[in-house]
Amino acid sequence: MRITPTYDEINEMSIRQINDYFRSIDESDLWPVCGKFNATEKAIKRLRKRRMEGMEINPGLEYYLALESEISAIVNKEA
Repeated sequence: MRITPTYDEINEMSIRQINDYFRSIDESDLWPVCGKFNATEKAIKRLRKRRMEGMEINPGLEYYLALESEISAIVNKEA
């Protein structure tokens, strides 16, 4: 059973901590991805690239929600 952090806990997390959290709960082995690639790593790389291009995402809840959204977009596109 995984425990989802509270909003207060998320707001105190760095981008690195949020990435580590999402890596720990990654389910890329499940349908529809079925282990073809790691959706979490793909999402992290996309956000990292966008941030290097100038997109501003604050650590904490803003980054958490952006990463969650990016993972969902990747998984749903593969469905």
